[in-house]
Amino acid sequence: MPIRSLLPDRPIDLELTLGLHGRGPRDPAIRLRPGHVIRATRTIDGPATLELTIRGDRIDGEAWGPGAERALDGMTALIGAADDRADFTPAHRLLADLDRRLAGLRIGRTGAVLEALIPAILEQKVTGTEARRGYHGLIDRWGEPAPGPFGLRLLPAPSVLAAVPYHEMHPFGIERRRAELIRAVAARAARFEEIVDLPLADAYARLTALPGIGPWTAAEVAIRALGDPDAVSLGDYHLPSLVSYALAGERRGTDARMLELLEPYHGQRGRVIRLLEASGIRPAPHGPRMQPRSIAAI
Repeated sequence: MPIRSLLPDRPIDLELTLGLHGRGPRDPAIRLRPGHVIRATRTIDGPATLELTIRGDRIDGEAWGPGAERALDGMTALIGAADDRADFTPAHRLLADLDRRLAGLRIGRTGAVLEALIPAILEQKVTGTEARRGYHGLIDRWGEPAPGPFGLRLLPAPSVLAAVPYHEMHPFGIERRRAELIRAVAARAARFEEIVDLPLADAYARLTALPGIGPWTAAEVAIRALGDPDAVSLGDYHLPSLVSYALAGERRGTDARMLELLEPYHGQRGRVIRLLEASGIRPAPHGPRMQPRSIAAI
């Protein structure tokens, strides 16, 4: 199997950097361990599985499948080895401390738009448990085994998802609105995958031109597939309160307040959010938690 090695200019925490690609601890498409990550993906050359291992100051990559060479070509971008944080100056004491303690956190990019977009659609306005049920259901029912010896599975191919009748997604808790949106983006897969080569403003515009993809979904895609260090997921259920609590000691937050507190870091707001999410800091609950809903009520 093809192998490559990288010697980053500073340490990279693979689990911390790539953790946002995992959809729960039993995600069938990725395995995350300290110093060791295995990820299944689709490339323009075909499916691939990429294994990344830290060995001293070096990161080794080995890949399997028709897309193996392409996956290795994307290794540098994926792990954030070229992450540019030159204009990030964490003036807030907490951020400065987190930046020091979590120095291995990088902003990488997969270049795989639908692999970020489909799960983001599944996460729209539902609990994490509901979203993971839908995600696992799609992979179990219509996905396929990934190359290599690890037993991972691939997200279903766009052509497969585009052809699935919406009612066949219902057993996995995916109501008609999200099912039809998944079918629509899968049918336009080539158009969406092209955004990796567009300026960020144009990429966001193309994403949000399709009804059903708003600022939250676009930002969730951009931080993963495009490596946008300024991505802010507006409309998130928890994020405004996390930012408000961490940066201002306020237990409840709004999108407007979050943007106000993040404004000094414009251009790097996504990096701030990643640091806060990785910190383990959480405001005390201040109201009822979002509850799973019956699909009949959606």
